[in-house]
Amino acid sequence: MRHIHLQVFGRVQGVGFRYFTQRIAMNYNIVGTVQNVDDYVEIYAQGDDADIERFIQGVIEGASPASNVTSHQLEELELNQKLSDFRSI
Repeated sequence: MRHIHLQVFGRVQGVGFRYFTQRIAMNYNIVGTVQNVDDYVEIYAQGDDADIERFIQGVIEGASPASNVTSHQLEELELNQKLSDFRSI
């Protein structure tokens, strides 16, 4: 299991990025949150190692057809037992 904090930069707000991120999370049984923050999108995600890798790849390669990810920052976190679903906030 992995719990990550992912900041995604580029054209990621106002283009359906959070919606598509949530769909990707549901496809891979990922729990956590996605939200717009200033000029980037912030994601907290937790799941099995392989599922987290596929989730990150899906998000970075373009969760939304109209998005354009220019960079990202990834941080590993301690597991959070309180997470039970994936929400857009």
